[in-house]
Amino acid sequence: MMLNRKKTGQAPRLASLVALTAAAALALTACGGGGGGTGGGTSPAAGGDQKITFIPKQLNNPYTDVVLGGGKKGATEAGFASSQVVGPLEASASSQVSFINAETQAGTNVIVIAANDPDAVCTALGEARSAGAKIVAFDSDANPDCRDVFISQVVAKDVALIQTKLISEQIGGSGEIAILSATANATNQNEWIKFMEEELKSNPDYKDIKLVAKVYGDDDDTKSFQEAQGLMQAHPNLKGIISPTTVGIAATARYLSTSAYKGKVALTGLGLPNEMRPFVKDGTVKEFALWDPAQLGYIAAFAGKALTDGKITGAPGDKFTAGELGDRTVEEGGLVIVGPPTVFNTENIDKYDF
Repeated sequence: MMLNRKKTGQAPRLASLVALTAAAALALTACGGGGGGTGGGTSPAAGGDQKITFIPKQLNNPYTDVVLGGGKKGATEAGFASSQVVGPLEASASSQVSFINAETQAGTNVIVIAANDPDAVCTALGEARSAGAKIVAFDSDANPDCRDVFISQVVAKDVALIQTKLISEQIGGSGEIAILSATANATNQNEWIKFMEEELKSNPDYKDIKLVAKVYGDDDDTKSFQEAQGLMQAHPNLKGIISPTTVGIAATARYLSTSAYKGKVALTGLGLPNEMRPFVKDGTVKEFALWDPAQLGYIAAFAGKALTDGKITGAPGDKFTAGELGDRTVEEGGLVIVGPPTVFNTENIDKYDF
């Protein structure tokens, strides 16, 4: 598994990942205008000319860079003739539509997308499918009616439960907590938060924990930092924050690390080990979780190849092989699970380098 490689043995892979991510950035294309519809588009290529395009929530996001590095690696190993990355610089609801339309016009065989809004991209994805493209959602799902499969990090409820458990342990099972999420419309974030809220209400172990606020940093470092500040000002008795977004948890940790709340307000959520290492080392954060982001992009590429080659349709029970990560099965709703999350702390964080 990609996640459990120690730092000393991972340098060649990381160098490759960085190179692949750099190539992804160089592949960014400027898409002028809305480019709506499929009129005048080119039919998707076949056989050895197959093309795959990744459309993340936003570019220049450290987490996204790792995902896309895995995606580029998977695209090469799966046998695509070419792969590229295009996308917005800001994670707004409709920011991805023009990029989808451009790929439809270009006759791209597979579009892999992390939707900023499940419905805002639906019409454009539908037009791409009508033109012959296969649609793979990953990281954050689109409306299931508008894609073929969804590559999910882990079982959504498991992501929620591990974060709820971590914050409970860190605040001693009682007190006020808040959630600092990404965008208000992010499918994955909202599903995790829904399960967190249900668990807090139904599990007697959490009866003394009160969720007092949900705020959104839009996966923007500056805004997330400001939202963290605002939480402390609005809720002086706050004992803990869950941030299920790598941008949000890093920004919140940076704020807490130089504030009077360091060591007094617990922080957990989903973070990248390389970004969170200094905050774990200095005691700002005790534990947080994440899966291997590169695996997400890697499996998405192989799913796209299996779809465009006609080996799977996205129906429950379909199976495909995802390179070095082995066989995968499509579950109900077109869902493909990558793997369980890992908890990071002072004891193991130096074993990881991403």
